[in-house]
Amino acid sequence: MSTHYPRIRIRTNTGYLAVREGLSITFYMRRSHHEVAPAVLRSLDAYRSAVGPEALDRYMDREGFVEMDSAVWEQFRCEMLADNRLIFHLKDAARHERGYAFHYHGKVLDEAALAIDPGAVTVVSFWLPTEYLEEHGPGRVRELALELAGPLPFCSGQGGFNFNCVLDLVGVRQVVHELCFRYPGMDIPSVDWVAWHIGTRIRGAAWLTFLGQPVLGEAGGVEGLRSRLHSPETTVQSLEGERAVVTLGPWPEAGDTEQGNTLPAYRELARVLKPWLYHSPPRDARDFLTEDMLRWERRFLD
Repeated sequence: MSTHYPRIRIRTNTGYLAVREGLSITFYMRRSHHEVAPAVLRSLDAYRSAVGPEALDRYMDREGFVEMDSAVWEQFRCEMLADNRLIFHLKDAARHERGYAFHYHGKVLDEAALAIDPGAVTVVSFWLPTEYLEEHGPGRVRELALELAGPLPFCSGQGGFNFNCVLDLVGVRQVVHELCFRYPGMDIPSVDWVAWHIGTRIRGAAWLTFLGQPVLGEAGGVEGLRSRLHSPETTVQSLEGERAVVTLGPWPEAGDTEQGNTLPAYRELARVLKPWLYHSPPRDARDFLTEDMLRWERRFLD
């Protein structure tokens, strides 16, 4: 096990790897699908260039996951640029157990849609296995995150450890529930739900916290953040387009509350961003109890 994160391998009775540790880099955009799709494809090209085109070898079309080849890849790109479909998933084959994935949930954010769902945003998330981190180092992962961020008109985003899993699988939510409070630096993969409600708010403190407008301006800009963040390894970097990224140390950290590692730099950033942090509305019975989710979202504040 790394000193920065736990090794998690939870399997079903059939041997399927249901939960493992990984990394995710996620961006929330207050733009409609047709506005951001070309930029998302440019970010995806950067991701595939970094991890290798073979890393994503399954595409979920309307019939289910199919094996990716040049024809399917072209089909995917055409569908992304069309307006008749808004949700896309690419991943590696289950037999590989690597944890590479691309998840995209687009929205049509016209006036009528926002009247019904005022917090809705378009979201894209790129997943990496911890093996990529170990092979290439955290500096390369951060560099990749900045490459992915470059074309995207994000309001907010984050990068760091996550629970690499599908929450809807039987028993997975219970496993994540048991681990998420112990490892506060690991994100819960629920971007599909969050993207209906987050608006321009911030998901939470992460190793890489991307800030766009309006939050960056309201928080005092880059200099305002620098003046309020005092952890020695925290940096605030200005990005083009009135955006910034806050980096909490050279490595992402999962933390471990059982070992007393409560991630003080993450807690400091959460306190600074508290006025803009996202909190979930009440959730249905398939997910965590509302009070448990609120406790998790406030894990760096309480």
